[in-house]
Amino acid sequence: MNRFISAALLAAISTAVSGAAFGDTIKVGVIAPFSGPFAIYGKQYQEAIETYVAQNGSSAGEHEIEFIYKDVGGPNPDQSRSLAQELLIRDQVDYLAGFTFTPNALAVAPLIEQSQTPTVIFNAATSSINKESDFYLRTSYTLWQVSAPLAEWAYDQGMQTAATTVTDYGPGIDAENAFKAAFEAKGGKVVDAIRMPLSTTDFTPFIQRVRDAAPDAVFTFLPGGPPTFTYTKTYNENGLADAGIKFLGTAETEEVNLQGLGDDAIGLTTAYHYSGDHDSEANAAFKSKLNELFPDAVANWASVGAYDGTHLIYQMVEAAGSDGPAAVQSALGLEWESPRGPVSMDPEARTLVQNVYIREVERDAQTGELVNREQGIIATVGDLGWTQ
Repeated sequence: MNRFISAALLAAISTAVSGAAFGDTIKVGVIAPFSGPFAIYGKQYQEAIETYVAQNGSSAGEHEIEFIYKDVGGPNPDQSRSLAQELLIRDQVDYLAGFTFTPNALAVAPLIEQSQTPTVIFNAATSSINKESDFYLRTSYTLWQVSAPLAEWAYDQGMQTAATTVTDYGPGIDAENAFKAAFEAKGGKVVDAIRMPLSTTDFTPFIQRVRDAAPDAVFTFLPGGPPTFTYTKTYNENGLADAGIKFLGTAETEEVNLQGLGDDAIGLTTAYHYSGDHDSEANAAFKSKLNELFPDAVANWASVGAYDGTHLIYQMVEAAGSDGPAAVQSALGLEWESPRGPVSMDPEARTLVQNVYIREVERDAQTGELVNREQGIIATVGDLGWTQ
């Protein structure tokens, strides 16, 4: 990725943003995939934003808020940077948001540093992202935040050996490192660490390698979308469950894909910061309004990340308008009740401190649908990868 931006371009960005500082309307540029295999996530971001607006109105403090959406397609750092430049210079946005993939988020770091633009990450989960700019804030999670607690839980449940299978890019490597460090610190042994190319569509060779190693569990991380569906299917079709190799993951049973996995998904275990099945008034209100506006919508990590990201933007706008540094400062330590549970913005890592839930797929007796049912709570977990 080209991290060097011309001085002239940075000056143009700085001028454009400062020129927009005194308007009554605060503009928020959302960079996300709205086309291609990951388009569902851009769709869910926009639905969640519109749900929040429907519940809370279109203004914060004395400012109207306008959202401008840009389609990045998928993992494409060059396009992400180009869209950010367009939003900052032509559209004169005051905030940026979105960013499903780590490379896309990292690509805008020099731009937001120069323009001092608060940038709210709805998903990208590599811990190191926020070290690249003081203007990043994250309302999703990090891989260390969910993988390390899962490893500790697995060992406490009697799993003494594990294999790891992760997609070979930043978040996957974070997940592998987090799981291995926590699992071995407890006394467990990682018998094989497998990194799979980002372009992988056939996971059979990797699954067979795990089966041959015969660990107590296999931990995996894959990017959202089609790979998660294919991997979990392959795990079942190759008999790992029957061989007693416990499936451990994060978002692999996420709600958009869950019903399509069928009965083979029952018993799959994940650790994550949100379940659509979470029992709280805030989650019920969120899902009710979401489905009122979008009857076919499915609440998952993407929608809750965008929903809470919108809440954070509203809070910053109310506190500081278009003053980027003041807006970020106002967010540090902020607490609220999310559909996922209680959250707060870590003043140092600028990632939410939140509950991590141990979830197991069950078929709900009343609705007949598969759900990620919470089996346990690991409370108030921060970004455990921040100091790594």
